[in-house]
Amino acid sequence: MELPAPTLPRFSEPTQGWRKAAIVAGCIAAAELIALVVVALAFVAKPFADDAPAKAAAKPGSRASVAAAENGGTATVKVDGKAGATVAELPRSKTGVLVLNGNGYVGAAAEKASVVRSLRYPVTNVGDAAQRNFPQTVVMYRAGFLAEAVRLAKDLGMPRRRAVPLDGMRPAELGGAKLVLVVGNQA
Repeated sequence: MELPAPTLPRFSEPTQGWRKAAIVAGCIAAAELIALVVVALAFVAKPFADDAPAKAAAKPGSRASVAAAENGGTATVKVDGKAGATVAELPRSKTGVLVLNGNGYVGAAAEKASVVRSLRYPVTNVGDAAQRNFPQTVVMYRAGFLAEAVRLAKDLGMPRRRAVPLDGMRPAELGGAKLVLVVGNQA
């Protein structure tokens, strides 16, 4: 006795709505891609944003440089309505720097001191920091010398955020220096 073959259900492709769903999914993917590109550009552009006020102040004849001359050499720069960096009042030749070894490697402070001297800063002394575990090189400044610290950091190719207030030392211990460069493990 022979049995008839079972009938299988027929599967067919959807005939309605698939094109619309594909277009909507493509638009959502494109919007996500644009959002990712904007976020990536924001992260890439952020390190360069700190330099814009300083560059505006450095241009001879700019409003910032004229304001600096009128205010005895100090001016707060405004770019696009935002307050920027303060222009350094002291020239490099009058901004004394104490260079300290904060990483424990022999000769690190002396090597960095020669770089500082080549940038026309007077090095008041070279020595060892109280701690030898500084992960990064930092520029510490006495009260009122933030602009000079930012300038030294920039001259050394360091980000502006590495200019920090004096910490762990009293101004009397600086031997007349306005800034302290502590050499860490990373330049």
